[in-house]
Amino acid sequence: MAEKNLDFDQVIDRRNTYSLKYDFARERNMPEDLLPLWVADMDFQVSSYIQEALIAQAKHGIFGYSDVKEEYFEAVKKWMKRHYDWDVERNWLIKTPGVVFALAMAVKAFTEKGDSVMIQQPVYYPFDLVITDNGRKVVSNTLVRDRDGRYGIDFADFEEKIIQEKVKLFFLCNPHNPVGRVWSREELERLGDICYKHHVIVVSDEIHADFVFKGKHQVFAGLKEEYKEIAVVATSPSKTFNIAGLQVSNIFAPNPKLRSQLRKQLDAFGYSQLNVMGLVAAKAAYENGEEWYQAMHQYVGENIAYTKQFLEEKLPEIKLTEPEGTYLLWLDFKAFNLSDSELEDLIIKKAKLWLDSGKIFGTAGKGFQRINVACPRCTLTEALVRLEAAVREIKK
Repeated sequence: MAEKNLDFDQVIDRRNTYSLKYDFARERNMPEDLLPLWVADMDFQVSSYIQEALIAQAKHGIFGYSDVKEEYFEAVKKWMKRHYDWDVERNWLIKTPGVVFALAMAVKAFTEKGDSVMIQQPVYYPFDLVITDNGRKVVSNTLVRDRDGRYGIDFADFEEKIIQEKVKLFFLCNPHNPVGRVWSREELERLGDICYKHHVIVVSDEIHADFVFKGKHQVFAGLKEEYKEIAVVATSPSKTFNIAGLQVSNIFAPNPKLRSQLRKQLDAFGYSQLNVMGLVAAKAAYENGEEWYQAMHQYVGENIAYTKQFLEEKLPEIKLTEPEGTYLLWLDFKAFNLSDSELEDLIIKKAKLWLDSGKIFGTAGKGFQRINVACPRCTLTEALVRLEAAVREIKK
């Protein structure tokens, strides 16, 4: 069977399909005529290999309790080795319905009420929620920007806050969502050495690892042998293969003590087997999805380049943070000197777009918007043209 779903220009009507992105504007207090480029899924059909595997499973007609055998792990293992030269072991693997779920379980497993958990804002907003909603304290080693708008890490602040706040757990986001940094080996080792020195457990969210456009993705636990003692690596095919709704993630904990603590929390939560369709899709993706993945990766990269050129030529006031990874672009609107409400008015009422407001990623995100460019080029063009018209209106 040859890959059939390689037409990424095709517009798929997602309305009335229970799509969070397209069908829940009213429930989220948004106008229903907005063009949505917010939530991080793609507007592309999945690999035909995934489709065929799901159809075959559906035709069987029985959906009882299910699990996977060695061939599932082998598919995941080969993907990790081929793409990141990372050798994983079978007993490291813990399957969860999602990375955010795994983060919440890590908070419960590795900290107590009132303990401090470090994040690096502006960062994916569920990081904050799974910490505070579980009665822990958020400590932010806020990222710093240089004159060119590139984000970096304040390492002195990182270590100082670990000591002062008695940080027990650190959520690393690599590639970083939303600022698009792909952390270098040097940066990760500086973080890792500090965490190892102070016995801080690192949960590394690497869900966007397959979307690197500049630099090279480094698996945190694979950088140094000692990092295996403190690291839990969260991976998933959900972003890569557009199967987030099937809820399957692969979490790797090399340290048996940490692995036992995490499994204990899953048991306490009452969660055991994953959705069989998610398992089937993940296996098909990792075994046969390479052609689709490579074509999609190229298309998204071209969308990023297209967006960059459009902004430079027609909307130079909007500064695009140079994207190194993810398909989520971080746009700086601060040149317009708009208040939060004025910026929302520009995006929602004038441009009629549904993006992610930067302020939900922390105070450091104010004045920014996050846009998802994993969509057909015509959809992206329409969004950028709407934005151009809206900016022209406020400049009159």
